[in-house]
Amino acid sequence: MKPSFFKTITGQQIPLPVFFPDATRAVLKTLDSTDIASTKTPGVLVNTFHLYNTPGGSVIKEHQGVRNFMNWNGGCISDSGGFQVMSVAKQFSGNDSVTDKGVTFKLPGTSKKIIFTPQISIDFQFILKTDMVVVLDDFTDLQANEQRQRETVERTIKWAKECKKIFVKNCEQRKLPPEKRPYLLGVVQGGHNLELRRECTERLVEIGFDGLGYGGWPMTDDGDFNFDIPKVIGENCPDDYLLYGLGVGKPQEIVQMVKMGWNVFDCVLPTRDARHKRLYVYNAETIDHIDVNQDKFYSYFVPDKEKYYHDQLPVSGACDCLLCQHYTRAYLRHLFSIGEMTSGRLATIHNLRFYSILMEKLRPIYEKVSQP
Repeated sequence: MKPSFFKTITGQQIPLPVFFPDATRAVLKTLDSTDIASTKTPGVLVNTFHLYNTPGGSVIKEHQGVRNFMNWNGGCISDSGGFQVMSVAKQFSGNDSVTDKGVTFKLPGTSKKIIFTPQISIDFQFILKTDMVVVLDDFTDLQANEQRQRETVERTIKWAKECKKIFVKNCEQRKLPPEKRPYLLGVVQGGHNLELRRECTERLVEIGFDGLGYGGWPMTDDGDFNFDIPKVIGENCPDDYLLYGLGVGKPQEIVQMVKMGWNVFDCVLPTRDARHKRLYVYNAETIDHIDVNQDKFYSYFVPDKEKYYHDQLPVSGACDCLLCQHYTRAYLRHLFSIGEMTSGRLATIHNLRFYSILMEKLRPIYEKVSQP
């Protein structure tokens, strides 16, 4: 049977499915932790690589974990830094920056080099004290040929084995009982090569994890979401695994993946879109009337037209967030037009509440697909 809850090391049980927005540097831009909680968002994702660089381990240790550092009482996942292998190391230093030992980062605009290894990634995630630790993986670029795809999968498996040993050692050193241990997540690579994806999944299952993540770009060259990959991963791992759509964030994609049994998601989309005047709106009169099974169950509201100065309606009648309860479309249009930072805050609060409502609506669907 598929899991029903995401359990935190502090004893909380968060119903699945769940969406964690990206608090990359231990902050969601424009919001504080009380704002996040007000949207009924149960957890956030923080970035291991960026926090390792700034503020670093000594500062996080002083606060006894990233939750205390940012005054957050909900769930918390730390990614591995694997995405940065592609976005920073390979982009600015080339493929030679990645070896079986780890990754050498040369930060853009500086001469500073950073060595990042499976050991560093896992050890630092234990300093963060998050609820899920993610193994370091070698991101398979979409343009990679078959040989390069194979190389990234082999390195991902090698690093996964190392990460598992380091994880177990950390748990033993800290004398963590099973209920106090974070989840350990393996990451499936292989690009759009379904056979490699299947092989990577099976070999990760042999190593043994609490769940698997969809690693790499989910989009095809045509811009369509490749649902064959999550299908292959889901069909080749145990039923009780957490299935994590790393970076999967479009509402319609989340709906389809939940119907396939996937249960954890994160993405920058709702917060980034909010700051760029793109608000998600359910095509329903009230929250009770939302139907996520409809083809077009939501649309976008972009307050960039003159007519919205005269619109006294809330952004959405199917939302109970701070923005929709207390302010009009006209006022939001005004805030954006004058460059007021409050516009980004209110829009971000709204988009996060959209996603938490989405998870609420998907739970009955998930419960059905979770039954044996």
